[in-house]
Amino acid sequence: MRKWRSLSVILAAAVFAFAAGGCGSNSKYTDQAMDEQTRAKVASLAAEDPNLTGELENKTIKWLSDWDINEGATGKTTPTDLAVFQERYGGKVEWYECPYEERYDQLSRLINADEGIDFFYAGNFDAFPKGAIREMFVPYDDYIDLNSELWADVKDINDSIQWKDKHYMAVTQMTGDNCAIIYNRDTVRELGFEDPAELYAKGEWNWDIFQEMLEAFVDVDNQKYGLDGWWFETGLSATTGVPYIGLEDGKLVSNLSDSSIERVQNLMYDLFIRDCVAIGVGDFGWVEKPSYIGEGKELFYPVGLWSLETSANSTDADGNPTGWKATYGENCMFVPMPRDPKADAYYIPASMDSYCFVKGGKNPEGVAKYLECKRATLLNEDIKAIGDAQFVNDYAWTEEMLDMKHSMDEMAMEHPVIDFKNGVTTDLTTLIDDNATGIRASGKGTLWNETLSSLKDPVQMMLDEVNEE
Repeated sequence: MRKWRSLSVILAAAVFAFAAGGCGSNSKYTDQAMDEQTRAKVASLAAEDPNLTGELENKTIKWLSDWDINEGATGKTTPTDLAVFQERYGGKVEWYECPYEERYDQLSRLINADEGIDFFYAGNFDAFPKGAIREMFVPYDDYIDLNSELWADVKDINDSIQWKDKHYMAVTQMTGDNCAIIYNRDTVRELGFEDPAELYAKGEWNWDIFQEMLEAFVDVDNQKYGLDGWWFETGLSATTGVPYIGLEDGKLVSNLSDSSIERVQNLMYDLFIRDCVAIGVGDFGWVEKPSYIGEGKELFYPVGLWSLETSANSTDADGNPTGWKATYGENCMFVPMPRDPKADAYYIPASMDSYCFVKGGKNPEGVAKYLECKRATLLNEDIKAIGDAQFVNDYAWTEEMLDMKHSMDEMAMEHPVIDFKNGVTTDLTTLIDDNATGIRASGKGTLWNETLSSLKDPVQMMLDEVNEE
């Protein structure tokens, strides 16, 4: 594993930020989320950054989403990229709130009303290419220079997802936090196996040892459960490096018949028949139980790292602990999904920090500047250190957890796997992602050849229709 900045360096940077100038900041952004001294340091670093140029006449950008960029609802302070946008350009993000399930309906309504929504989150993998096909989004080629130094390390990723030779989805970063495996080290130690984080560091964390550990642990009659949650199917599939629905030469393609897909589907079926899949086995029920990790009754919980990006020691109104340490235990850790031993590289399920420019937006220049601030935050080591310190101060992460996250982010950038199964049409998503008859069925006890025979032709017909448009 690549060794990143030590925790002491990160905390030193944070302390320096808190102490910078001593006399405070002249910033007008003095909300409780970020103290004045930290803002002063962010402002100074942003002003000195050669990649951040020009000014903004229109400083407000309108954002439609189920979550607010401005607020740290999980307990985290103001994101550094937003602080950079505020301090360097006087920028402001105006949030248009909507329920997650109604995002596209409301976006369509606001476009028709000429409300001037400027940008929309594309990191859920369901915005592209359908948003371009339906003309809800517009190309950003006139506002972002992918040939600049600022965008150099994500140019290839952005170029790989063009539609009709235009860029619609601005990817600022691929991250490895889409689906990690959370576990409790005490449970693994009692089982007699080597720590997964140590196996990962030695290059030995793969499907084989993953399955071996699950089979050794599972004892349904004694409430010892294996693999919990609703994310492991897509998480394991991504490790093959082959998306179910890919994009090649500007055309959507189905990879359902690929041998790698067959291999991972057979793995999931094998885990099911050996009772390694917790959901539905014995008296486990059909609701995930992540607290079983902390109780030592469950071995692995694959889930996005958002589950750990919250307060570690929070309590409810009655004083009962509700933070991630109460759920997963004091000695919890995480690793990426295990490597496919037959893949040509170590692929993991990745997230995209990605955004689309909305049709009828009034301030595409402002969106471009905000995304440049996000890119600068990733490239500027001093600003990045302040962001890392937030994980320590706000979430009580350890140095080892930070190192693991950075390593996973690096893996996602090096070998990005982008699956478009949720980004074409709602009908395709419903068909291909179904628990009983789709790509999740193997983990519920259905042989892959049965699923493939019913999926293959209708999926191809849907893709043909979209490609012909």
